[in-house]
Amino acid sequence: MADTARFFLQMADAILAGGQPPRESYLRLALLPDEEVVHLLSGADRLRHSFCGRRIHLCTIVNAKSGQCSEDCAFCAQSRFSRNPAPVYPLKAASFIREQALKAQYSPMHRFSVVTSGKGLAAPEIETIVEGLASLPTARLAFCVSLGVVDGDTLARLKDAGVSRYHHNLETSRSFFPSICTTHSWQERAGTVREARKTGLSVCSGGIFGLGESDEQRLELALELKDLAVDAVPLNFLTPIPGTPLAGADFLTPWTCLKIIALFRFVLPDKEILVCGGREKNLGSLHPLVFNAGASGIMTGHYLTTEGRQLKDDLKMLDELGFAPR
Repeated sequence: MADTARFFLQMADAILAGGQPPRESYLRLALLPDEEVVHLLSGADRLRHSFCGRRIHLCTIVNAKSGQCSEDCAFCAQSRFSRNPAPVYPLKAASFIREQALKAQYSPMHRFSVVTSGKGLAAPEIETIVEGLASLPTARLAFCVSLGVVDGDTLARLKDAGVSRYHHNLETSRSFFPSICTTHSWQERAGTVREARKTGLSVCSGGIFGLGESDEQRLELALELKDLAVDAVPLNFLTPIPGTPLAGADFLTPWTCLKIIALFRFVLPDKEILVCGGREKNLGSLHPLVFNAGASGIMTGHYLTTEGRQLKDDLKMLDELGFAPR
């Protein structure tokens, strides 16, 4: 066991010295059994501290358009193929988006994101988003949007309105993607990420775990995100939702979740690693260890169709652990 801890500390030190570990080292991490994951934490924590310090990124979202998505993502309650009675409503008014953004201005949040259901938005809907965010002060709070597949002109329009980051998850690795979605391709998702980078926006892209993917496919996703040079990586852990094809999924343990966080910190050592949906349910009493595992940020408040953790509880946790909001 001591050899395992030493191996990953040396791997972290090699990364900090500018080295690039071989794929075999990453694979050793990805395949580590639960009982040995604790030995990863020192190395992952060293990387997180070296690149991100003790300031934690806090972000929150508003679900501005919900349900009736045309896509068949197996994990999602908002899909029109789901039998779950998820909330369904059209795009909220610009005034609502603006009101929510202004509320977030007076909190410790670092980023506020507008999220919509569906593969993409129509041009008038994009203009509603632009109207809601335009001219808001960005010195204290940065703005992000997650609007599905968009083209370069739309991304430029959003950037001009004050949006600094585009969020678009790959969801899972290229090899596993056809197992969870058939209505669009992994390549389409990666194309949107590339288009956002080309426009000059920061990019937030990650995935959801516990879908039935293998340890090797988790590593595959991490390396794909590294190749795409994303800036932030949100990690979500499946909360099985009744009425979806993955309602009975049970692939995660708390230690597996911590291993996934550490894997992404090792593969993408200088990026924001954000722990988002499903963290409370899947990590349980090990939840505070997400930062030792390499996380440098969390999404707080409500998620899209599931309850999230209250901001006050996250702030209390950070204070008790000796961290502070960025």
